Amino acid sequence: MTPRNIGVQGVLIMNRKIAVVGLGYVGLPVAVAFGKTHAVVGFDVKPARIAELKAGRDSTGEVEPAELAQAKILFTDRTEDLKDCDFFIVAVPTPVDSGNTPDLSPLVGASKSIGKVLKRGDIVVYESTVYPGATEEDCVPVLEAQSGLRFGTDFTVGYSPERINPGDREHTFTKIKKIVSGSDARTLDIVAEVYGSVVTAGVHRAGTIKVAEAAKVIENTQRDLNIALMNELSVVFKRMGIDTQEVLEAAGSKWNFLPFRPGLVGGHCIGVDPYYLTHKAEKLGYIPQVILAGRRINDNMGRFVARNTIKQMISQGIDVARSRIGILGITFKENCPDTRNSKVVDIIRELQDYGVEVVVCDPHADAADVHEEYGLTLGEVDASRPVDALVIAVAHSEYRALTPAALRAMTRGDKPVLVDVKCIQPRQALESAGFNVWRL
Repeated sequence: MTPRNIGVQGVLIMNRKIAVVGLGYVGLPVAVAFGKTHAVVGFDVKPARIAELKAGRDSTGEVEPAELAQAKILFTDRTEDLKDCDFFIVAVPTPVDSGNTPDLSPLVGASKSIGKVLKRGDIVVYESTVYPGATEEDCVPVLEAQSGLRFGTDFTVGYSPERINPGDREHTFTKIKKIVSGSDARTLDIVAEVYGSVVTAGVHRAGTIKVAEAAKVIENTQRDLNIALMNELSVVFKRMGIDTQEVLEAAGSKWNFLPFRPGLVGGHCIGVDPYYLTHKAEKLGYIPQVILAGRRINDNMGRFVARNTIKQMISQGIDVARSRIGILGITFKENCPDTRNSKVVDIIRELQDYGVEVVVCDPHADAADVHEEYGLTLGEVDASRPVDALVIAVAHSEYRALTPAALRAMTRGDKPVLVDVKCIQPRQALESAGFNVWRL
């Protein structure tokens, strides 16, 4: 490797050999971006994931085959293939368990794998969302235990939170300003230079690793709370007989009204990240009331949608116990195949509790993944298998393109119910097509 002077405080920094650990929605775009200019090792513990990437296919849909082919990446599930790397980027999931407690097992597992090959002078940078302190308090001890090396003397760490927005073709990895941090000044310089070599939007240097960790976790907490407010307003306006969308359109005529909308808050970011912050706060003896209140509101919206669907059906004289309801969309967001932590499932479960036959459709979701994760079988709704009610749960472009007449052809009865969770269809046109319409 050839040294190069980057002109930062006179520090001479070697070109780093990069490894990206975790090749999901976050890690793969990172690996591909670096792979266009660096030699990269892409590591994942799932052999099936490695096999598909070697075949030039990305099932997440985040990276096109042409981009994948252009990148210089050694895809592997063998830890020994990491031994020559000296700059490790960790991009593994950080979920919560059934009790909404942070599950750091993927992060600990990645740290163990890296620790086995860690050498003097190496840098480990974490991108996974965590609570403030996790990098230094939870990950560093694992690296030390596995490697036998001393943190700060033999190796250092950094934190550069991911900001990938799945399905977003505009705000991609290289176009989003990158927060960077390091355990010491020299490490920060190196981390900033490495990321700055590919991120055209530039970098923001955080003063400490904890500051960077906290910045990430509040980004999605802020969004979660704003959506929770809209969801609570939707519940209130429902009792008043007011259409929430019309209220928001009217309020939005003021220049500084924030354009948040009610909706289902699932996925692996907005619906999860706040629990990392509340977990840490509670360990420190503080109960974060506002954040937890927002989480309770958002976590109950699936059941709220289901119950109002049933109420609308009863109001139209539909025999609920013998009815069939079509659910359009099960992924956690539009035009994305990711079904992790999808709150559409809450709608389905609640409807099933009423004895309803539920037919779930989604052009983007993988049927095998849906069945494995939720025990649900994807089906189809059309004129040959009409339903008594339709719930447009996800704003896929395919559903936006449907006409009211096409939707009406999927239903039966004199006054079928249509629930438009994301308000993607014009209300008056739906009503003119013969629907009883309710929107979140």
